[in-house]
Amino acid sequence: MSSTHLDADFIAHQKARLVTLRAQLVSVGNAVGRDEQTWQGAAGGEPQDEGDDGQRFAQQENDEAVLSHSEGRVAAIDRALEKIQEGTYGFSDESDEPIPRARLEAVPESIYTIDESEARELNARRGL
Repeated sequence: MSSTHLDADFIAHQKARLVTLRAQLVSVGNAVGRDEQTWQGAAGGEPQDEGDDGQRFAQQENDEAVLSHSEGRVAAIDRALEKIQEGTYGFSDESDEPIPRARLEAVPESIYTIDESEARELNARRGL
């Protein structure tokens, strides 16, 4: 299977976008890690009041959510880059159905159709 519904220029453009997006997400992850170290260093050994702890815990929760989301996107980007190498970019990993160009323009790391992605998210929320 090859990405016959997508032209070579589009795929090259998407690859460049994916590489840039990956670098940005890794950079954000690194910044969050540095922030976490700063928070921990600032709290080390000093008495903290409940407000300080609450703020630190809220920031940790936010940082963990950002990291988790970024890690998931990086994994999807890596898979999309693999698919470009394989010649299967633009086709679903689940059904081999073509992924519409508009979806790939909006979310270049898409490896599932919209319906498949929605079903996967629903199943994840249900714990399936």
